[in-house]
Amino acid sequence: MVDRMRFGIFMAPFHKPGINPTLALQNDLELIAWLDRCGFDEAWIGEHHSAGTEIIASPEVFMATAAERTRHIKLGTGVVSLSYHNPLWVAERIVLLDHLTRGRVMLGVGPGSLPTDAEMIGLSPGETRDLMEDSFEVIMKLLRSEEPVTFKNDRWDLRDARLHLQPYSDFDICCAAVASPAGPRLAGRHGAGLLSIGATMAAGFDALALHWDVMEAEAAANGATVDRHDWRLVGMVHIAETMDQAYRDVQYGIEHWFDYMQNVAAFPQMAVEGQKVAEMVSFVNDSGLGAIGTPEMAIAQIERLQAQSAGFGAYLMMAHNWADPEATLKSYELIARHVMPAFQGHTKPMQAAADRARAARPEMAAAHGKAVEDMTARYQDEVGSRR
Repeated sequence: MVDRMRFGIFMAPFHKPGINPTLALQNDLELIAWLDRCGFDEAWIGEHHSAGTEIIASPEVFMATAAERTRHIKLGTGVVSLSYHNPLWVAERIVLLDHLTRGRVMLGVGPGSLPTDAEMIGLSPGETRDLMEDSFEVIMKLLRSEEPVTFKNDRWDLRDARLHLQPYSDFDICCAAVASPAGPRLAGRHGAGLLSIGATMAAGFDALALHWDVMEAEAAANGATVDRHDWRLVGMVHIAETMDQAYRDVQYGIEHWFDYMQNVAAFPQMAVEGQKVAEMVSFVNDSGLGAIGTPEMAIAQIERLQAQSAGFGAYLMMAHNWADPEATLKSYELIARHVMPAFQGHTKPMQAAADRARAARPEMAAAHGKAVEDMTARYQDEVGSRR
Protein backbone atom coordinates (compact mmCIF):
# COMPACT_ATOMS: atom_id res chain seq x y z
CA MET A 1 0.00 0.00 0.00
CA VAL A 2 1.10 3.55 -0.69
CA ASP A 3 2.00 5.14 2.67
CA ARG A 4 0.66 8.65 2.09
CA MET A 5 -2.50 8.72 0.04
CA ARG A 6 -3.02 11.91 -1.96
CA PHE A 7 -6.40 13.65 -2.04
CA GLY A 8 -8.00 15.87 -4.62
CA ILE A 9 -11.03 16.54 -6.78
CA PHE A 10 -12.22 15.74 -10.27
CA MET A 11 -14.17 18.78 -11.49
CA ALA A 12 -16.32 18.50 -14.61
CA PRO A 13 -17.92 20.84 -13.33
CA PHE A 14 -21.67 20.30 -12.86
CA HIS A 15 -23.78 23.47 -12.84
CA LYS A 16 -27.55 23.65 -13.27
CA PRO A 17 -28.50 25.42 -16.51
CA GLY A 18 -30.09 28.77 -15.76
CA ILE A 19 -27.75 29.87 -12.98
CA ASN A 20 -25.30 32.71 -13.53
CA PRO A 21 -22.41 30.98 -15.36
CA THR A 22 -19.90 33.72 -14.54
CA LEU A 23 -20.62 33.35 -10.83
CA ALA A 24 -20.55 29.56 -11.11
CA LEU A 25 -17.09 29.63 -12.66
CA GLN A 26 -15.88 32.02 -9.95
CA ASN A 27 -17.18 29.56 -7.35
CA ASP A 28 -15.18 26.82 -9.07
CA LEU A 29 -12.02 28.92 -8.84
CA GLU A 30 -12.73 29.72 -5.20
CA LEU A 31 -13.11 26.01 -4.50
CA ILE A 32 -9.66 25.31 -5.94
CA ALA A 33 -8.19 28.06 -3.76
CA TRP A 34 -9.95 26.58 -0.71
CA LEU A 35 -8.59 23.12 -1.45
CA ASP A 36 -5.10 24.59 -1.73
CA ARG A 37 -5.52 26.20 1.71
CA CYS A 38 -6.83 22.94 3.21
CA GLY A 39 -3.87 20.90 1.97
CA PHE A 40 -5.39 18.93 -0.90
CA ASP A 41 -2.86 17.63 -3.40
CA GLU A 42 -4.58 17.73 -6.78
CA ALA A 43 -7.45 19.18 -8.81
CA TRP A 44 -8.38 17.78 -12.23
CA ILE A 45 -10.45 19.96 -14.57
CA GLY A 46 -12.71 18.66 -17.35
CA GLU A 47 -13.35 19.64 -20.96
CA HIS A 48 -16.91 19.73 -22.36
CA HIS A 49 -18.64 21.67 -25.12
CA SER A 50 -22.35 20.82 -24.98
CA ALA A 51 -25.30 19.82 -22.76
CA GLY A 52 -25.23 23.07 -20.76
CA THR A 53 -24.02 21.68 -17.42
CA GLU A 54 -20.27 20.99 -17.64
CA ILE A 55 -19.31 24.48 -18.71
CA ILE A 56 -15.49 24.53 -18.81
CA ALA A 57 -14.49 24.34 -22.48
CA SER A 58 -10.73 24.57 -21.91
CA PRO A 59 -9.18 23.00 -18.80
CA GLU A 60 -5.88 24.67 -19.71
CA VAL A 61 -7.34 28.19 -19.55
CA PHE A 62 -9.06 27.41 -16.26
CA MET A 63 -5.87 25.88 -14.84
CA ALA A 64 -3.82 28.93 -15.78
CA THR A 65 -6.28 31.14 -13.89
CA ALA A 66 -6.43 28.82 -10.89
CA ALA A 67 -2.63 28.60 -10.75
CA GLU A 68 -2.39 32.32 -10.07
CA ARG A 69 -4.73 31.94 -7.07
CA THR A 70 -2.97 28.96 -5.46
CA ARG A 71 0.46 28.03 -4.15
CA HIS A 72 0.78 24.27 -3.75
CA ILE A 73 -2.03 22.25 -5.32
CA LYS A 74 -1.29 20.50 -8.62
CA LEU A 75 -3.66 21.12 -11.51
CA GLY A 76 -4.51 18.55 -14.16
CA THR A 77 -6.56 18.26 -17.32
CA GLY A 78 -9.33 15.91 -16.33
CA VAL A 79 -9.43 15.23 -19.16
CA VAL A 80 -8.38 16.64 -22.52
CA SER A 81 -10.57 14.95 -25.14
CA LEU A 82 -7.77 13.91 -27.48
CA SER A 83 -9.99 13.07 -30.42
CA TYR A 84 -10.99 16.75 -30.65
CA HIS A 85 -7.50 18.26 -30.90
CA ASN A 86 -4.36 18.14 -32.95
CA PRO A 87 -1.92 16.21 -30.69
CA LEU A 88 0.91 18.66 -31.36
CA TRP A 89 -1.11 21.51 -29.87
CA VAL A 90 -2.12 19.41 -26.84
CA ALA A 91 1.55 18.78 -26.10
CA GLU A 92 2.48 22.42 -26.69
CA ARG A 93 -0.23 23.73 -24.34
CA ILE A 94 0.62 21.41 -21.44
CA VAL A 95 4.33 22.20 -21.72
CA LEU A 96 3.56 25.92 -21.67
CA LEU A 97 1.45 25.43 -18.52
CA ASP A 98 4.23 23.35 -17.00
CA HIS A 99 6.55 26.35 -17.27
CA LEU A 100 3.99 28.92 -16.17
CA THR A 101 3.17 26.93 -13.01
CA ARG A 102 6.76 25.80 -12.29
CA GLY A 103 5.82 22.15 -12.46
CA ARG A 104 2.31 22.10 -10.95
CA VAL A 105 0.53 20.59 -13.95
CA MET A 106 -0.66 17.09 -14.83
CA LEU A 107 -1.96 15.79 -18.15
CA GLY A 108 -5.05 13.62 -18.11
CA VAL A 109 -6.41 12.32 -21.41
CA GLY A 110 -9.52 10.60 -22.67
CA PRO A 111 -11.47 10.06 -25.89
CA GLY A 112 -14.30 12.50 -25.06
CA SER A 113 -17.30 11.59 -22.90
CA LEU A 114 -20.21 13.55 -24.43
CA PRO A 115 -21.39 12.33 -27.84
CA THR A 116 -23.01 15.75 -28.32
CA ASP A 117 -19.51 17.27 -28.26
CA ALA A 118 -18.14 14.91 -30.89
CA GLU A 119 -21.17 15.26 -33.14
CA MET A 120 -20.54 18.98 -33.65
CA ILE A 121 -17.13 18.30 -35.20
CA GLY A 122 -18.23 15.33 -37.28
CA LEU A 123 -17.07 12.51 -35.02
CA SER A 124 -19.03 9.40 -34.07
CA PRO A 125 -18.52 7.62 -30.72
CA GLY A 126 -16.96 4.73 -32.63
CA GLU A 127 -14.11 6.94 -33.86
CA THR A 128 -13.02 8.69 -30.69
CA ARG A 129 -11.10 5.86 -29.03
CA ASP A 130 -9.00 5.06 -32.07
CA LEU A 131 -8.22 8.76 -32.45
CA MET A 132 -7.27 8.92 -28.77
CA GLU A 133 -4.77 6.08 -29.23
CA ASP A 134 -3.25 7.75 -32.30
CA SER A 135 -3.04 11.11 -30.51
CA PHE A 136 -1.56 9.70 -27.31
CA GLU A 137 1.14 7.87 -29.24
CA VAL A 138 2.15 11.15 -30.90
CA ILE A 139 2.01 13.14 -27.66
CA MET A 140 4.20 10.68 -25.77
CA LYS A 141 6.80 10.76 -28.57
CA LEU A 142 6.79 14.55 -28.56
CA LEU A 143 7.20 14.73 -24.77
CA ARG A 144 9.72 11.93 -24.34
CA SER A 145 11.92 12.27 -27.40
CA GLU A 146 13.67 15.02 -29.34
CA GLU A 147 13.15 13.15 -32.60
CA PRO A 148 10.66 14.72 -35.03
CA VAL A 149 7.30 13.00 -35.40
CA THR A 150 5.67 12.37 -38.76
CA PHE A 151 2.15 10.96 -38.63
CA LYS A 152 -0.97 11.06 -40.78
CA ASN A 153 -4.51 9.78 -40.41
CA ASP A 154 -7.91 10.99 -41.60
CA ARG A 155 -7.85 14.00 -39.26
CA TRP A 156 -4.23 15.04 -38.69
CA ASP A 157 -1.16 15.44 -40.84
CA LEU A 158 2.04 15.98 -38.84
CA ARG A 159 5.28 16.52 -40.73
CA ASP A 160 8.53 16.50 -38.77
CA ALA A 161 6.60 17.83 -35.77
CA ARG A 162 8.54 18.62 -32.62
CA LEU A 163 8.26 20.79 -29.54
CA HIS A 164 10.18 24.05 -29.53
CA LEU A 165 9.92 24.19 -25.72
CA GLN A 166 10.96 21.27 -23.55
CA PRO A 167 8.94 20.45 -20.38
CA TYR A 168 9.83 22.21 -17.17
CA SER A 169 9.17 19.07 -15.08
CA ASP A 170 8.53 15.37 -15.39
CA PHE A 171 4.79 15.91 -14.90
CA ASP A 172 2.26 13.12 -14.37
CA ILE A 173 0.40 11.78 -17.39
CA CYS A 174 -2.76 9.71 -16.92
CA CYS A 175 -5.34 7.94 -19.08
CA ALA A 176 -9.00 7.91 -18.08
CA ALA A 177 -10.91 4.68 -17.47
CA VAL A 178 -14.46 3.80 -16.47
CA ALA A 179 -15.28 0.12 -16.83
CA SER A 180 -13.63 -1.14 -20.03
CA PRO A 181 -9.94 -2.12 -20.31
CA ALA A 182 -9.28 0.59 -22.95
CA GLY A 183 -7.78 3.13 -20.54
CA PRO A 184 -5.62 0.66 -18.56
CA ARG A 185 -4.45 -0.89 -21.84
CA LEU A 186 -3.23 2.44 -23.18
CA ALA A 187 -1.75 3.58 -19.86
CA GLY A 188 0.14 0.33 -19.37
CA ARG A 189 1.50 0.39 -22.91
CA HIS A 190 3.08 3.82 -22.33
CA GLY A 191 3.89 3.55 -18.61
CA ALA A 192 1.37 6.28 -17.75
CA GLY A 193 -0.90 6.65 -14.75
CA LEU A 194 -4.59 5.74 -14.59
CA LEU A 195 -7.64 7.85 -13.70
CA SER A 196 -10.43 5.45 -12.75
CA ILE A 197 -13.33 7.88 -13.09
CA GLY A 198 -16.10 5.35 -12.44
CA ALA A 199 -14.32 3.64 -9.54
CA THR A 200 -17.39 3.63 -7.28
CA MET A 201 -19.96 2.74 -9.96
CA ALA A 202 -20.94 -0.93 -9.86
CA ALA A 203 -19.21 -1.78 -13.14
CA GLY A 204 -16.17 0.35 -12.37
CA PHE A 205 -15.79 -1.03 -8.84
CA ASP A 206 -15.95 -4.61 -10.10
CA ALA A 207 -13.30 -3.80 -12.73
CA LEU A 208 -10.73 -2.25 -10.40
CA ALA A 209 -8.59 -5.33 -9.88
CA LEU A 210 -8.89 -6.15 -13.60
CA HIS A 211 -7.74 -2.64 -14.49
CA TRP A 212 -4.48 -3.11 -12.66
CA ASP A 213 -3.93 -6.57 -14.12
CA VAL A 214 -4.35 -5.06 -17.60
CA MET A 215 -1.93 -2.24 -16.71
CA GLU A 216 0.77 -4.64 -15.57
CA ALA A 217 0.32 -7.01 -18.51
CA GLU A 218 0.49 -4.22 -21.09
CA ALA A 219 3.48 -2.62 -19.39
CA ALA A 220 5.37 -5.92 -19.36
CA ALA A 221 4.55 -6.56 -23.02
CA ASN A 222 5.82 -3.13 -24.05
CA GLY A 223 8.88 -2.75 -21.85
CA ALA A 224 7.23 -0.10 -19.67
CA THR A 225 6.71 0.15 -15.92
CA VAL A 226 3.63 1.18 -13.93
CA ASP A 227 3.27 2.20 -10.30
CA ARG A 228 0.22 2.09 -8.04
CA HIS A 229 1.29 5.50 -6.77
CA ASP A 230 0.11 6.84 -10.14
CA TRP A 231 -3.35 5.24 -9.91
CA ARG A 232 -6.14 7.66 -9.01
CA LEU A 233 -9.67 6.56 -8.07
CA VAL A 234 -12.64 8.92 -8.33
CA GLY A 235 -15.63 8.70 -5.97
CA MET A 236 -18.58 10.71 -4.69
CA VAL A 237 -18.56 12.32 -1.24
CA HIS A 238 -20.45 14.99 0.68
CA ILE A 239 -20.05 15.07 4.42
CA ALA A 240 -21.21 17.25 7.28
CA GLU A 241 -20.98 17.08 11.06
CA THR A 242 -24.13 14.92 11.20
CA MET A 243 -26.03 12.70 8.80
CA ASP A 244 -29.09 14.95 9.08
CA GLN A 245 -27.05 18.01 8.12
CA ALA A 246 -25.55 16.24 5.12
CA TYR A 247 -29.05 15.27 3.96
CA ARG A 248 -30.23 18.87 4.24
CA ASP A 249 -27.13 20.08 2.37
CA VAL A 250 -27.61 17.91 -0.72
CA GLN A 251 -31.22 18.98 -1.21
CA TYR A 252 -29.67 22.02 -2.89
CA GLY A 253 -28.47 20.27 -6.04
CA ILE A 254 -28.55 16.47 -6.00
CA GLU A 255 -31.77 16.28 -8.03
CA HIS A 256 -30.18 18.22 -10.91
CA TRP A 257 -27.12 15.96 -10.89
CA PHE A 258 -29.27 12.83 -10.99
CA ASP A 259 -31.46 14.26 -13.75
CA TYR A 260 -28.39 15.15 -15.79
CA MET A 261 -27.00 11.63 -15.49
CA GLN A 262 -30.38 9.97 -16.12
CA ASN A 263 -31.79 12.12 -18.92
CA VAL A 264 -29.20 14.45 -20.49
CA ALA A 265 -25.63 13.09 -20.61
CA ALA A 266 -25.43 10.10 -22.95
CA PHE A 267 -23.01 8.35 -20.61
CA PRO A 268 -24.57 4.98 -19.68
CA GLN A 269 -21.66 3.91 -17.48
CA MET A 270 -22.80 6.53 -14.93
CA ALA A 271 -26.31 5.09 -14.51
CA VAL A 272 -27.98 6.16 -11.24
CA GLU A 273 -31.37 5.44 -9.70
CA GLY A 274 -33.81 7.58 -7.73
CA GLN A 275 -36.55 10.17 -8.33
CA LYS A 276 -36.72 11.90 -4.94
CA VAL A 277 -33.95 13.24 -2.70
CA ALA A 278 -34.39 10.49 -0.11
CA GLU A 279 -34.15 7.82 -2.83
CA MET A 280 -31.07 9.47 -4.30
CA VAL A 281 -29.27 9.67 -0.96
CA SER A 282 -30.11 6.04 -0.28
CA PHE A 283 -28.85 5.01 -3.70
CA VAL A 284 -25.54 6.84 -3.23
CA ASN A 285 -24.93 5.28 0.19
CA ASP A 286 -26.41 1.81 -0.33
CA SER A 287 -24.95 1.13 -3.79
CA GLY A 288 -21.44 2.17 -2.79
CA LEU A 289 -21.50 5.03 -5.30
CA GLY A 290 -20.43 7.43 -2.57
CA ALA A 291 -20.85 8.69 0.96
CA ILE A 292 -23.42 11.29 1.96
CA GLY A 293 -23.15 11.64 5.71
CA THR A 294 -20.28 11.78 8.18
CA PRO A 295 -16.48 11.61 7.95
CA GLU A 296 -16.60 8.03 9.19
CA MET A 297 -18.70 7.08 6.16
CA ALA A 298 -16.16 8.63 3.80
CA ILE A 299 -13.35 6.73 5.51
CA ALA A 300 -15.30 3.48 5.13
CA GLN A 301 -15.79 4.10 1.41
CA ILE A 302 -12.07 4.65 0.81
CA GLU A 303 -11.20 1.54 2.83
CA ARG A 304 -13.61 -0.43 0.64
CA LEU A 305 -11.83 0.84 -2.46
CA GLN A 306 -8.46 -0.05 -0.99
CA ALA A 307 -9.58 -3.61 -0.40
CA GLN A 308 -11.08 -3.99 -3.89
CA SER A 309 -8.14 -2.45 -5.76
CA ALA A 310 -5.30 -3.78 -3.56
CA GLY A 311 -3.86 -0.27 -3.33
CA PHE A 312 -3.83 3.05 -5.15
CA GLY A 313 -2.09 6.40 -4.82
CA ALA A 314 -4.78 9.09 -4.79
CA TYR A 315 -8.47 9.46 -4.02
CA LEU A 316 -10.27 12.15 -6.00
CA MET A 317 -13.75 13.36 -5.10
CA MET A 318 -16.10 14.19 -7.94
CA ALA A 319 -17.00 17.89 -7.64
CA HIS A 320 -20.76 17.47 -8.00
CA ASN A 321 -22.39 20.65 -6.60
CA TRP A 322 -24.91 18.63 -4.61
CA ALA A 323 -24.64 21.30 -1.88
CA ASP A 324 -24.45 25.09 -2.02
CA PRO A 325 -20.99 26.71 -2.11
CA GLU A 326 -20.79 27.27 1.66
CA ALA A 327 -21.74 23.70 2.57
CA THR A 328 -19.44 22.40 -0.16
CA LEU A 329 -16.45 24.22 1.30
CA LYS A 330 -17.38 22.90 4.75
CA SER A 331 -17.47 19.34 3.42
CA TYR A 332 -13.96 19.62 1.99
CA GLU A 333 -12.69 21.15 5.23
CA LEU A 334 -14.10 18.22 7.20
CA ILE A 335 -12.44 15.83 4.76
CA ALA A 336 -9.12 17.59 5.32
CA ARG A 337 -9.54 17.54 9.10
CA HIS A 338 -10.93 14.05 9.65
CA VAL A 339 -10.64 11.86 6.55
CA MET A 340 -7.26 12.65 5.02
CA PRO A 341 -5.30 12.04 8.27
CA ALA A 342 -6.69 8.50 8.44
CA PHE A 343 -4.80 7.64 5.23
CA GLN A 344 -1.72 9.84 5.42
CA GLY A 345 -0.18 8.80 8.73
CA HIS A 346 0.50 12.32 9.96
CA THR A 347 -1.53 11.93 13.16
CA LYS A 348 0.00 8.61 14.24
CA PRO A 349 3.20 10.02 15.79
CA MET A 350 1.16 12.84 17.36
CA GLN A 351 -1.20 10.34 18.96
CA ALA A 352 1.70 8.11 20.00
CA ALA A 353 3.41 11.09 21.67
CA ALA A 354 0.18 12.00 23.48
CA ASP A 355 -0.26 8.39 24.65
CA ARG A 356 3.30 8.25 25.96
CA ALA A 357 2.84 11.53 27.80
CA ARG A 358 -0.46 10.33 29.28
CA ALA A 359 1.08 7.08 30.50
CA ALA A 360 4.08 8.88 32.00
CA ARG A 361 2.08 11.73 33.54
CA PRO A 362 1.66 10.34 37.09
CA GLU A 363 5.36 9.65 37.50
CA MET A 364 6.42 12.86 35.75
CA ALA A 365 3.95 14.97 37.70
CA ALA A 366 5.21 13.48 40.98
CA ALA A 367 8.82 14.15 39.99
CA HIS A 368 7.94 17.69 38.98
CA GLY A 369 6.13 18.31 42.28
CA LYS A 370 9.08 16.90 44.24
CA ALA A 371 11.47 19.22 42.36
CA VAL A 372 9.32 22.25 43.28
CA GLU A 373 9.20 21.15 46.92
CA ASP A 374 12.97 20.66 47.01
CA MET A 375 13.60 24.09 45.51
CA THR A 376 11.18 25.69 47.96
CA ALA A 377 12.91 24.04 50.92
CA ARG A 378 16.33 25.02 49.58
CA TYR A 379 15.28 28.64 49.26
CA GLN A 380 13.85 28.67 52.76
CA ASP A 381 17.14 27.27 54.09
CA GLU A 382 19.05 30.01 52.24
CA VAL A 383 16.86 32.71 53.69
CA GLY A 384 17.20 31.20 57.17
CA SER A 385 20.99 31.15 56.98
CA ARG A 386 21.10 34.93 56.40
CA ARG A 387 19.43 35.74 59.70
